[in-house]
Amino acid sequence: MGERVTTGTWRVDPAKFGSFVEEWAAFAEWASSMPGAGTLRLGRDAGDSMRFVSYAAWESEGSVRTWKASPEFRERLARVLQHVDDFEASELDVVATGHRAMSS
Repeated sequence: MGERVTTGTWRVDPAKFGSFVEEWAAFAEWASSMPGAGTLRLGRDAGDSMRFVSYAAWESEGSVRTWKASPEFRERLARVLQHVDDFEASELDVVATGHRAMSS
């Protein structure tokens, strides 16, 4: 088994935008300390300011399973979810990669 990517699509309550970002950052800081975790990122949709997508690369499916099975996972995720109107999670198997340096 290879690298696994987790994603989340978040529809944020406009009145809770600041709280959402703060709670998501705390969740990401905690998650990034888990074995096998890479950098977690949160992006804001350029065409829909209340839609966000989060993503993280993990070493393996097993590292994602361990993270989600940890005692704190549901509690920490719930802290973020209280600021959103909708949430959809997914896991992706990495089938190809490419890298190109971004120009400034």
